[in-house]
Amino acid sequence: MPEGYKYNRVLLKLSGEALMGQNGYGIDPSVIDALAEEIKEVVNDGVQIAITVGGGNIFRGVAGSANGMDRAQADYIGMLATVMNALALQDGLQRHGVESRVQSAIEMHQVAETYIRLRAIRHMEKGRVVIFAAGTGNPYFTTDTTAALRACEIGADCMMKATKVDGIYTADPVKNPNAVKYDKVSYLEVLTKELNVMDAAAISLCKDNKMPLLVFDLTVHGNIRRALKGENVGTLVY
Repeated sequence: MPEGYKYNRVLLKLSGEALMGQNGYGIDPSVIDALAEEIKEVVNDGVQIAITVGGGNIFRGVAGSANGMDRAQADYIGMLATVMNALALQDGLQRHGVESRVQSAIEMHQVAETYIRLRAIRHMEKGRVVIFAAGTGNPYFTTDTTAALRACEIGADCMMKATKVDGIYTADPVKNPNAVKYDKVSYLEVLTKELNVMDAAAISLCKDNKMPLLVFDLTVHGNIRRALKGENVGTLVY
């Protein structure tokens, strides 16, 4: 365990929307740079990090199917969007001196390794950041479910879901000013109270495999390190 840290190996779930910053679409290079700086700090301290990235800043399969597109086809397009985000993130990490590998659930040898669990673990043991792209490679599964699956597969100590809010609330804090933030909440409560942290499949996967989930605000600089050190950042789901 790296000195001063609570977790040794974590899976960081980034939404595609997080990468577009203040833009309405696409990738904001300044967000990539800020992320790379934060990740570099903790990797240099010896923390093993894997990242699952979404594609909502470029294309959403659910939105595509809602507009009449075949759901499976729309989901495949969404998976390709996550590959673009993963490559942009890899570029940012490499520019900041952080070794990284993109592993795709859909084979595309020219730009990414094919996902192999043991290879991913070996990369992390060597201090490389592994970025998981293309979801599970199957339609009808969200990148939240992918993140939960990969976290369990690589034996992560915690899954960290980076959002634009500082944790989980009893209601949407934007719509309800009386919403109360949870410091800790059980997976059962998340499901029964329909707190909409992640989709039910992802929550159930974490619950069944006793994978802790930390939901925190990515927009506050230094929060990744604070969360990894076990400081009171965000909401812990157990």
